[in-house]
Amino acid sequence: MGKKSEGRKIKSRAPMDSMMPFIMPSRNDSANSFSSPIEITKSEQYIHKKREEGLAGFGMMHVFMAAYVRVISEYPGLNRFIRGQRLYARNGIEICLTIKKEMKLNAPETVVKLFLTPYDTSDTIYEKLKVLLEENRKEGDQNDMDVAARAFIKLPGFFLKFVIWLLKVLDYIKLLPRFLTKLSPFHGSIFITNLGSLGIPPVRHHLYEFGNLPLFLAIGKKYSKYELNKTGEAEKKRYIDFVLTLDERICDGHYFARGFKRFKRLLENPEELDIAPETVTEDIR
Repeated sequence: MGKKSEGRKIKSRAPMDSMMPFIMPSRNDSANSFSSPIEITKSEQYIHKKREEGLAGFGMMHVFMAAYVRVISEYPGLNRFIRGQRLYARNGIEICLTIKKEMKLNAPETVVKLFLTPYDTSDTIYEKLKVLLEENRKEGDQNDMDVAARAFIKLPGFFLKFVIWLLKVLDYIKLLPRFLTKLSPFHGSIFITNLGSLGIPPVRHHLYEFGNLPLFLAIGKKYSKYELNKTGEAEKKRYIDFVLTLDERICDGHYFARGFKRFKRLLENPEELDIAPETVTEDIR
């Protein structure tokens, strides 16, 4: 499939793996969740260094996104998706985020989608996200997602229900136009929510049945713990928790484990995220 498409069909999986989307047709039937604490002492030092270099507002969200992108460059199977009970390798990386126009209780929210490549670094991700947030924190409906949603909700309820059903059918048979999947917050590589910015722990979030998002990452608040070091003295450590919900049909458990061990190592040692990878692994055919 061409670059304008969302992805290409994978044809080389084992027969039983290809059967799993038919045995477990629902995304949430196929969802697994796991949580993990991450030691972030070096990440916080890295964030401080970035801010000193002039990257105002650089934070843990940028580190998480950069680590995820680097993992995808090495483990592209984590960027697959299911469509029509078939497995696809995604073209590019699409990260969905919810943002508030202002940090007020009743301030409107909007969903933005950040388009990245496996060669992006923490610096390029920062710049792309900065532009995206500036565009979307203006007054009114400033992105196409908001405009499309406002048009849909004006429809009568019964007709809107039919339209959503039709969109699901078109998506299933690969006829949903690419411009709509680019707009949709339910199509993409991963949805990330930073609940730490609200001062609460991460939630175990479901996967959306509409669209094809295979991963949902919730990040919690930072906290401190005292632990005994090798000499038996109490040492203060900084941590953050995350919860990942994943569609187990896109790859096997061993592949997931390898990818997210790498993810954890990058978060604990983020300096590598400054340099683009020399090579990018291509997914299987």
